[in-house]
Amino acid sequence: MILNAPLPDLLLEPLVRAALHEDLGQNGDITTRAVIPPEARYSARLNAREAGIASGMQIARIAFHLVDPSLQVEILIPDGSPCAPGDLLMTIEGPAAAILSGERVALNFAGRLSGIASLTAGFVAETKGTKTRITCTRKTTPGLRMVEKQAVIHGGGSNHRFGLSDAILIKDNHIAAAGGVRAVLEAAKASVSHMMKVEIEVDTLAQLEQVLQVGGADVVLLDNMSTPDLTRAVEMARGQLVTEASGNMKLNRIAEVSATGVDYISSGALTHSAQTLDLGLDF
Repeated sequence: MILNAPLPDLLLEPLVRAALHEDLGQNGDITTRAVIPPEARYSARLNAREAGIASGMQIARIAFHLVDPSLQVEILIPDGSPCAPGDLLMTIEGPAAAILSGERVALNFAGRLSGIASLTAGFVAETKGTKTRITCTRKTTPGLRMVEKQAVIHGGGSNHRFGLSDAILIKDNHIAAAGGVRAVLEAAKASVSHMMKVEIEVDTLAQLEQVLQVGGADVVLLDNMSTPDLTRAVEMARGQLVTEASGNMKLNRIAEVSATGVDYISSGALTHSAQTLDLGLDF
C-alpha cells in the first residue's frame, strides 16, 4: 500500500464510521439533542494549541461530513504541513448539532495523528546531514495502522512493511524455531519469489557474519546493538545488505545512531508512544 499521497475517502470512511458509531451509540448525541435547537447554525474553528505537524485533517473532514453532508468544511493547513500555536487548521460551518456530534471523533483522530506526525518530524530532524531514513514498525493501534502509518509519512518518515503479507522479516524467534540462521535463510531462499525482499534480524556481529556467509538476505535488522557495534556492522554489510537499526531507538539516540551510516532506523515509539497534539474546536 502506498501512503505518500492522500488516500481515497472511500478507504478511510469505514474507520471513521466505526468511531462515530462507538461515540454516538444507539441513541445519538442526547445532550446536543436536548439543548441545541435544530435550526441553530454556527461556524466552528479547529485550532492548534501547540506547534507540530498537522495530520488527520482529511479524516476530521470525513467525520463531519458523515454526520451531516451539508456541513461546509474547509481545510486551511493540510496534512503534512507545520502548524504553530493559534494557527487555524480548519473551519466548519452549518448546523450546530452536527458540528457538536462530530467534534470528538474529529479531534481524536486529528490530535492522535498530528502527534505521530510531529514526533516523526522530531526523529527526522535528528538525522540531518546523514543518509539515514526514519521508519515506523507494526506497533500500531489495532485497526488504525493505515492512518497511523500515513501520519508517519506526513512527518517526513518512511513506512516499513505494512503487515505480515507484504515482506519477509525473519525475527529472533523464527531463527530459534527454525534451527538457526543458516536453516532459516536457506528455507526462505527456497520458498520465496524473486520479487520478494528478505530481511533478517541479528543481535550480534557473529550472527551478521553468518548471514553474510549464507547469503539470501536483502536487508539486515541490527537489533539492540551498541553504537560501536552498529558502526562495525555497517562496515561489514556495506555493498551487500541494506542496514536497519532497531531496538530502543528513542529521540535522544537518533543523531548518534544515524552517524554510524545505517540506511534506516526503525522505531515503534513513533506510533506507540506519540503524545496527542493539543488541538481545540471553538465556536
